[in-house]
Amino acid sequence: MRGIRGQGLSAVLLQFRHVVPLYFRETWRRASRHLSIGRISTWRIFGAAPDRLVVAPTDLRIADPYIAYEIHTGRFPLAGRVLETEGQSPFMLVGPSLGFDESLHSFRWLRHLRSANNEEAFADAKALTEDWINIWGKGRAGTAWDPNVTAQRILAWLSHSPIILKNQDRGFYRRFIKSIAHQTRYLRRVAPVMREGEKRFRVHMALAMATLAMPASPQAIKAAARNLDFELEKQILPDGGHVSRNPQVAMTILADLLPLRQTYLNLGHTPPKALVSSIDRMFQALRFFRHTDGTLALFNGATAQPADRLLSVLRYDESAGEPLRHTPQMNYQRLSARNTIIIADTGLPPPGELSTTAHAGCLSFEMSCGRNRYIVNCGAPSYFQPRYGRLARATAAHSTLTVDDTSSAMVSNSSFLGPVIISGPNSVEVERRDDEAGRQGFIAKHDGFAEQFGLIHERSVQLSAEGNVVTGRDRLAKSANHTLSIANDTPANIRFHIHPKISLSRNLKNEILLTAADGEFWTFYSPDVEAEVEEDIFFADLAGPRRSSQIVLNFLIAQTSEIGWTLVRTAAPAKK
Repeated sequence: MRGIRGQGLSAVLLQFRHVVPLYFRETWRRASRHLSIGRISTWRIFGAAPDRLVVAPTDLRIADPYIAYEIHTGRFPLAGRVLETEGQSPFMLVGPSLGFDESLHSFRWLRHLRSANNEEAFADAKALTEDWINIWGKGRAGTAWDPNVTAQRILAWLSHSPIILKNQDRGFYRRFIKSIAHQTRYLRRVAPVMREGEKRFRVHMALAMATLAMPASPQAIKAAARNLDFELEKQILPDGGHVSRNPQVAMTILADLLPLRQTYLNLGHTPPKALVSSIDRMFQALRFFRHTDGTLALFNGATAQPADRLLSVLRYDESAGEPLRHTPQMNYQRLSARNTIIIADTGLPPPGELSTTAHAGCLSFEMSCGRNRYIVNCGAPSYFQPRYGRLARATAAHSTLTVDDTSSAMVSNSSFLGPVIISGPNSVEVERRDDEAGRQGFIAKHDGFAEQFGLIHERSVQLSAEGNVVTGRDRLAKSANHTLSIANDTPANIRFHIHPKISLSRNLKNEILLTAADGEFWTFYSPDVEAEVEEDIFFADLAGPRRSSQIVLNFLIAQTSEIGWTLVRTAAPAKK
């Protein structure tokens, strides 16, 4: 995949008005957080601890007893990396990546020890928990005390307290509960000054669960429920999507939200007002983004997930009905006919701090049919990989159009702001075009190339009623509010990223065949320009980035501004 062209000084200046408010907001947030956990308020996070646990909530995440065996032998396979401890505590060592350290300190891996269901695993759970308390329990800095990591650790310790505390003495029992209480008080202090988004949501889920799992006053339980209710109203949109526009967030949040709902019901407490309705809407969003092979579409930070991880959440879906054709608040389109599904991004990037995982993929789409995914976006890396993460967010990593290898949205390089989007489309217009004959389609346009090139990108996509023909057209038009700024040799590229399991070849007409392992194939062609096949990288694979291919339509904007393309399905030959 080609790299993304660097931005010149003029392009940087154009972003100035977007960046300044972000700097002011982040400066205020950091100062507030420093005051919250600084020396002045240190005494506030210490206090009496409850004397017992009331309940151990369920952990819905899939577990692998073999990982418990690996941990017992001193090998920690987490976040795509492995740490050999050689008899030392893993909490005394530097992990191979930040993602590994976050996973290690989150203790989500306790579920694997529980699934092993043997005395060795139970002893490891206790020993490793005690190690963490002794080494990190009194601090409030570093990866171990990142609020998102702390929230996950509280949820994991509460869920798997039966194996941590199995056959343990009263002294360890007290130290364990005291540590949870200390971490809970810490989260209460930092939660109000956290960035808006999934991590703050998770912190409030952990706080709500802690008030239920340990003895707490009715006032404390109600306060935690009110705070979670506020996050539900603010972050879960009416169409069930998350404000980050990442399809995967609904799945990860539901994995913790469903046990929380059940815990409220089991203990007879009144749950947050928005809890039940939000869960129903989030299931609706998951169905919308689910491809024919059971996986989620790769937009705005979504990455590969084991199929059973999604199923472990979806089995609690009690709602019925077909997926929506479009999500009004998240602004995605779904075309579906005869086992062919197209999902397209027709929305603006989320604002400010909500955009830390958002991609420059406006008007990109994915297509699946039967058991196969054919056209995809490159997706986010499955594990923490900074060198790939930035490339994965570029427009060129999406099945859409780029102008002069420039992204339609710009990601900040500032370590102070973090990887937020600092410029991008200001307007996306979309019109649904479904007809009485059963054809489904849309036409949309965005102005992400207007400031730099004076261009508007317009895309139309239509799926036939039989689900066997996809027709599309991409057009570049002059922006009415900007000066046209292109040269005679300014290129544009329309990319169609192909899933690694699909092979490409050409037929006698020089059309490109997309062939799946089961023999089904689609034919791709463009009447306006010869399609080329280029090497590609698929980032969103559980085994890590892997080679793949892409179909590319290259053209010069000065010579032509409108390109059509078509995909036609041919069924696999019948088996004899």
